[in-house]
Amino acid sequence: MATYLAVPLKKTYEVDFAKPLRSFIQNTYTSAEPDDYNSALSEFNKLRNLMITKSVDKHESALEVLYRYYDQLIAIENKLPITENQIRVLFKWKDAFDEGSLFSGRRTLAIASGAYERVCMLFNIAALQSQIAAVQNNDSDEGLKTAAKYFQQACGIYGHLKDVVMSHVQQDPTPDINPDTVSALSSLMLAQAQEAFYRKATNDKMKDAMIAKLAYQTSELYADAMKLMQLSSIRDLWPRDWLSTVVMKQAAFHGLAEYYQSQVAANGKNYGEQIARLQHAQELLNASQTRGGMTFSFQNDVSRVKRALDAAKKDNDFIYHEKIPEVKNLPQIGKAVIAKPLFPPAPFSKNFTDLFEKLVPLQVHEALVAFENRKAQIANTEIGRLRESTQLMNGVLSSLNLPAAIEDLTGQAVPQSVIEKGEQLQQVGGVDHIVKLMKELPELLSRNRQILDECVRLLDDEEKSDNQLREQFKERWSRTKSDVLTKPMREEAAKYGAILNNAVQADRIVHEKFEKHKNAISILSKPRNEMEKALPSASPGAALQSSPVVQQLRQHMEAVETLKAERDVVETELKESKFDMTSKFMAALAGEGLINEEALSTAELDRVYAPLRMQVSDSIHRQETLMALIQNANTEFCNAKSSNQSAAQRETMLKDLASGFDMFMELKGNLEEGTKFYNDLTPLLVRLQSKISDFCFARKTEKDELMSDLQKQIVNTPAQPPPATPQYQGYGSGWNAPYPQGQGYPMPAMPTGGYSTYNPYMSYPQAPPHQQGGYPYPPQGYHQQQMGYPQQGYPQQGYPQPPYPHNPQYR
Repeated sequence: MATYLAVPLKKTYEVDFAKPLRSFIQNTYTSAEPDDYNSALSEFNKLRNLMITKSVDKHESALEVLYRYYDQLIAIENKLPITENQIRVLFKWKDAFDEGSLFSGRRTLAIASGAYERVCMLFNIAALQSQIAAVQNNDSDEGLKTAAKYFQQACGIYGHLKDVVMSHVQQDPTPDINPDTVSALSSLMLAQAQEAFYRKATNDKMKDAMIAKLAYQTSELYADAMKLMQLSSIRDLWPRDWLSTVVMKQAAFHGLAEYYQSQVAANGKNYGEQIARLQHAQELLNASQTRGGMTFSFQNDVSRVKRALDAAKKDNDFIYHEKIPEVKNLPQIGKAVIAKPLFPPAPFSKNFTDLFEKLVPLQVHEALVAFENRKAQIANTEIGRLRESTQLMNGVLSSLNLPAAIEDLTGQAVPQSVIEKGEQLQQVGGVDHIVKLMKELPELLSRNRQILDECVRLLDDEEKSDNQLREQFKERWSRTKSDVLTKPMREEAAKYGAILNNAVQADRIVHEKFEKHKNAISILSKPRNEMEKALPSASPGAALQSSPVVQQLRQHMEAVETLKAERDVVETELKESKFDMTSKFMAALAGEGLINEEALSTAELDRVYAPLRMQVSDSIHRQETLMALIQNANTEFCNAKSSNQSAAQRETMLKDLASGFDMFMELKGNLEEGTKFYNDLTPLLVRLQSKISDFCFARKTEKDELMSDLQKQIVNTPAQPPPATPQYQGYGSGWNAPYPQGQGYPMPAMPTGGYSTYNPYMSYPQAPPHQQGGYPYPPQGYHQQQMGYPQQGYPQQGYPQPPYPHNPQYR
């Protein structure tokens, strides 16, 4: 009957994914629809809770649940980073080998890290695989295949954990996931997988030579596992029967290898070698039985070897009379390396579906945000060039009083261009609209400033509280410092503070411009008859209406309007150009494992914006030529036009009205952009405040738990050790002293040196033969002299070898 060792599962506690993940998605993936993730969050919570309840089932259906949850953790790794300073979810796991104490587990670690959760999940997947493998039917071919498969996969997982656990946990882990521990577990799982292959070979009645090699390799693997499990840092971690089982199997499989190789020798008519190997096999199996005690599971093999040895000796004594060689002179058996570490492919589950498949990876999202910033920068730069050129052109035309000067040749009526500007201005609210917008800005600014100040206050309060407790508890306050975790949030708050300061300066400039052109904007906001009264009259100049210079200026004014219309079209194209960068970034991430955002973005932006840039440059160049023509024609017009004082005043007023209209349109655009800016900034600040509030709440919860643990430690730690027991109250001294029955007496010290099967979990130690009368249990040979072990114990260098008789290799 095969006895396999199964790794116990780590225990964990329920967590709530919904709130922190939803908050992060809303703050980061601002374009995501709530329906894309609300149901997914609910399913994710259910999946983790199901993982906790299903872990206790030693069945492949339970393993499938663990697979699905782990696959989901991997799937969201690049989309929803669970870390201390991003999505803060505190995962609390107990040591798998910790049986706990009266009040709570002695070895528990809680970290807000998705990497830590994945490490613990991998440990439990491998543990459940070992449990499923251990309960398989070893008499069936399918059962042995299943056992071998899961032991090999568990070996691969524990071997993987050995390499990554320290980088993923980034602090002292619990003993069960310590690199030394998982390395020993990996070696143990590999040995058990090889044992499953050995048992399948015996069931299939394969050739003796092959079975011997399989058994010998099994013995070697158990020797490796024994070496790693007996490291001083982890030796006390294992359950009470593990070490005895491993050392028992190491000797037993060596003995079985010798037995099957003796059959090979018999088939080759090497009867002396046959007897030597059978004798050695009997010695090894006897040593295995001594070591294993109650765990020994090779009794049938002991009988089989004894019968074979007796028959071989009898035949040799009466028939062959071959000389029996020494064990050291026997040829090596050889090894058949069948069991190998297997790490299951990703995803673990064949039926896995990502619950958050509609969310792009965070690298892609960040690349899209960077692309949008590059796109906005290029578009704003080109639009800025167009608007700056248009403002310059409007300023020059206003200084020349064009086109009003060529429309107002009578000197009495309001020029048509001024009427049109007044109507356009009145349609959007006139001066009252500007005043209303300017009154709203301070309120919006104040609202954003209050939110930002509250964000900074929350961070300051949390850091102050953490520093006070760190000063109070010193090195026992082991959690990460606040200033390390809050650095990104403080940088974000500082960025928003600088943006608000710049906005205040921009608001001041807008106010100054409005005060300068307020009178002209007010006149344009009045009805036509009131505008006519506000304008001074001038001498008529009807004779110039049909002059060539006036006709030329009118053509130039039409060219100006055409130029402005073209610029409106180019500006619209710059704003509304469409790009499909998601697919490009996803393809780059899938193909190369990283995204060269700058190269991809630059190439795509150049493809779309290069023609538009050329149109902007061409428009500016044509404006320069057109303005030179206008200035020359206007000089000729002014020379031909008779001038007087009233005409000069009227022309000055018309220039002011033209400038006032241009300034109104500029101020209206600036104030509306400013209002939109403040309104858009508010949800960003609210998201930052929400993120900081969630962080502070999580830190407070962590603080309360850590305070509770520290208080328990303080309460349960005695002020000083108890006094030593006086000599006269004792019952002798040393390991061989009589040990009284009953309760209330301390356990005698374990003797040092050598390997012992002393079981610290039994109520009383076993007594030597001469003291058996005072003990409630029969002796089982705890002493090295009874077991046949050498007094000096195992050598200190290298792994401890079992004391095999008649084989110098193991002495």
